[in-house]
Amino acid sequence: MTTTDDAMTPGANEVEIDMDKLMAFVFRAVDEVGATLNAALVVMGDKLGYYRDLAANGPSTPSELAARTATGEPYAREWLAAQAAGSYVTYDPATGRFTLPQEHAVALTVEDSPAFLPGMFQIALGTVHDASHILEAARNGGGYGWHEHDSDVHVGCERFFRPSYNAHLVAEWLPALDGVVEKLEGGASVADVGCGHGASTILMAQAFPDSRFVGWDYHEASIATARERAEAAGVADRVTFEVASASAFGGSDYDLVTMFDCLHDMGDPVGAARHVRESLAEDGTWMVVEPVAGDHVEDNLHPVGRAYYGFSTLLCTPSSLAQDVGLALGTQAGPARIRDVTIAAGFTRFEAVAETPFNRVYEVRP
Repeated sequence: MTTTDDAMTPGANEVEIDMDKLMAFVFRAVDEVGATLNAALVVMGDKLGYYRDLAANGPSTPSELAARTATGEPYAREWLAAQAAGSYVTYDPATGRFTLPQEHAVALTVEDSPAFLPGMFQIALGTVHDASHILEAARNGGGYGWHEHDSDVHVGCERFFRPSYNAHLVAEWLPALDGVVEKLEGGASVADVGCGHGASTILMAQAFPDSRFVGWDYHEASIATARERAEAAGVADRVTFEVASASAFGGSDYDLVTMFDCLHDMGDPVGAARHVRESLAEDGTWMVVEPVAGDHVEDNLHPVGRAYYGFSTLLCTPSSLAQDVGLALGTQAGPARIRDVTIAAGFTRFEAVAETPFNRVYEVRP
């Protein structure tokens, strides 16, 4: 099919359109509209207990699911049909029952599993909720702070990253650092900067009772939650949480400073890195955990990279631009740019020491 300049591409020569390719793209886009709506449906299923109920009770009709979860049957009916269309559950027309496969149940109901997904959907939904603010920021060149976002961003962030920290932090990441576990076992001083709700800080405190930990975050509401979590976990005797930015947190001679998935969000990561260097003991270690990424755009053109670029556009980059300097590293900064930050701050040793499908761990020393 041939179209004219006026019909398709003003100012260009006539373009021949492959209708098969056009319609393939249209149907792919329709599928993505469904995927966009599914983020809300997954959060709905998580919050209403639909997934947990299906995992516990097996094949179910909409009326059975609605009765057991005390929700309206029309909502359960339409939700189940949408989940079946997206292959999250299976449907048996002969019985009218929907089934959550066991493997999907692990990813959708087991919060301690590193495959747990609802937290990622929750942070995505909260991020999209605030898209109008990002549109305005993009037009005026400004930013939009982490603290300004919908609460689903803060809660979902912890729920997404915590299972991975549970699985890897104590078992793999800390042992990958030169001599750090021995210090922690003997009693070390640790600062967890950008700690959010304190999941990483509390995990380390539980594993190393002879060490002392301070979690720092500029977001007061997150620090309040972290303090409650420390009390509930029984580690408040060796963990404190304080409000401060990454370039102004207190303390000195730390044996270990950690940053989990937050350096790229900072407006002045070089300034934060300089402050880390000043706060470390002479033989101290800075552990930087960042989203896994390559150094070039083409390295990141895959499903994980796509999700992270989306978060970078709508969440992380605006957060950086809302702060002083506003370097805007981006979620997919890659090891070369992270290394440049550490070198600019005066560090001389930088090494990637561990990796998961979602994170890469760097060991940084003065």
